[in-house]
Amino acid sequence: MNLTSTRRTFALRFGSLLSALGLTAAVLPTRGLAQSSPQDANAIRKLNGEGKPGSEKDVIMPVIVHNGLIYVSGQGAHDSRDQKEWTIESHTTMVMDKIKKLVEVGGGTVDSILQTSVFLVKIEHWDAMTKVFATYFPHGGPSRTTVAVAALPGDSLVEINCIAAVTRK
Repeated sequence: MNLTSTRRTFALRFGSLLSALGLTAAVLPTRGLAQSSPQDANAIRKLNGEGKPGSEKDVIMPVIVHNGLIYVSGQGAHDSRDQKEWTIESHTTMVMDKIKKLVEVGGGTVDSILQTSVFLVKIEHWDAMTKVFATYFPHGGPSRTTVAVAALPGDSLVEINCIAAVTRK
């Protein structure tokens, strides 16, 4: 038996022993959500679109704030107009307005957006979406991944999620 295997075996057995004795919590630092206060910088804050704490009935939270970062869930256009009136430009504007609002709810700004993921129903929409997208970032945009997908919820032409830095408390 080599030294690496011996160390691994010891670690596994020691971990099992601690767990069996209920000592894991005493040895390892744990920070459950219930133990974190809202003022705790490491607390996970789950917020609705108005910036209020979500309830246990909410399945998806549009804004999560943790460790100085704001995570915004995928936002689509969900356009109520006739589909004949839909354009990638109008959908991108709707989505980016939502993203801007939700980042601000979390304590950031459009300039603090670090990364976005863009989902398009047609890759041919890339140029037109990018033109609208760029208007939201006059000081340079975030890193971005753009992919084409088969369909999006609500028949949106585009969906965007992002990660931003908190710039104010």
